[in-house]
Amino acid sequence: MSNALLVLNAGSSSIKYALYGTGPDLPRITQGQIDRIGLGPAHSADGATQSLPVSADATHGDILDWLTQHLSASFPTHTIVAAGHRVVHGGQDFTGPTHVTPDIIPRLEALAPLAPGHQPHNLAGIHAVARGWPNIPQIACFDTAFHRTQSRLAQLFAIPQSLTDGGVLRYGFHGLSYHYVSTQLENHLDNPDGRVIIAHLGNGASMCALKNRQSTATTMGFTALDGLVMGRRCGELDPGVIFYMLRDLGMSVAEVEDMLSRNSGLMGVSGISSDMRDLLASDAPAAAEAVDLFVYQACKKIGALAATMGGLDALVFTGGIGENSAKIRARIVDGCAWLGAQLDTDANNISEARITTHASRLAAHVIPTDEERIIAQAVSAKIAL
Repeated sequence: MSNALLVLNAGSSSIKYALYGTGPDLPRITQGQIDRIGLGPAHSADGATQSLPVSADATHGDILDWLTQHLSASFPTHTIVAAGHRVVHGGQDFTGPTHVTPDIIPRLEALAPLAPGHQPHNLAGIHAVARGWPNIPQIACFDTAFHRTQSRLAQLFAIPQSLTDGGVLRYGFHGLSYHYVSTQLENHLDNPDGRVIIAHLGNGASMCALKNRQSTATTMGFTALDGLVMGRRCGELDPGVIFYMLRDLGMSVAEVEDMLSRNSGLMGVSGISSDMRDLLASDAPAAAEAVDLFVYQACKKIGALAATMGGLDALVFTGGIGENSAKIRARIVDGCAWLGAQLDTDANNISEARITTHASRLAAHVIPTDEERIIAQAVSAKIAL
């Protein structure tokens, strides 16, 4: 029998997972993803895709229970000795990987209203592992933790001090992705400790400014609603719009939350799809406008983040759109021409590591992210394997 670490990354409509050996380099044994939760889930693993033997409306908990049984049956020669989880919101208290104990669970549950599309599913993964392997240690790894290196000013909102003291701060998210990409900068950039913006572009989208490979500013805030246009989330919004919806349109708080979290972004603007691939393939004017707004806001935020650092040396694309959409990368790089960016079209079209010319003053790169490996490393260090 060989020991293995389990990593779970549960999102709003998908679950990513991986098994790693406990050797020095944490060799990956398998990885997979379950998509379309709530619409008829499909399981992809090691190059094969199949439907799951569960109902179309199966919950995250149902699917996670299936997954624990599936892994036990599929890898009988491996003993799972620990598990790590992506947990989106750590609030003020959780600034690094943390052992999950009975007293931790209520504190993580209390943060669920700040990440309603993710935190409950992260917790569902913790509960499923506890049912499947009751005695193994579990480690929570927080998306917010990477951004705790930011200055106080970068975390503040212009609100009364009592609210700030109560924890209403700019936390930032996608920290596990940024952490991984930051570890890869030395393999790609001439100056990995310089002024870098990482653009994590996907169904959830944000950007992070780094100096010395540490977060100095980010586009997301108190919740994961702020910043860039996303698949279904609104991004940057005048708070007065919320007052208008509540007061003048008579919407309830739940209706407003649902609209801004699930029916806005690319989906809301286009009325067609939250998937960038669908919009780029469409000839509908509303699809083009949604894409245009996505690119406009991305270029705008790059300018703002560059200003916080006094300039920009490198731009890095990651995430589903960032890694795979040459069209969106090209439009964003072209929008950064004022920063000295010159796109290498051929390199961009085949997603090479560097997608700007060597004459370009601003270097742009594509670096695939690997949140699961960052979690596995944290688990290994925490339980001293």
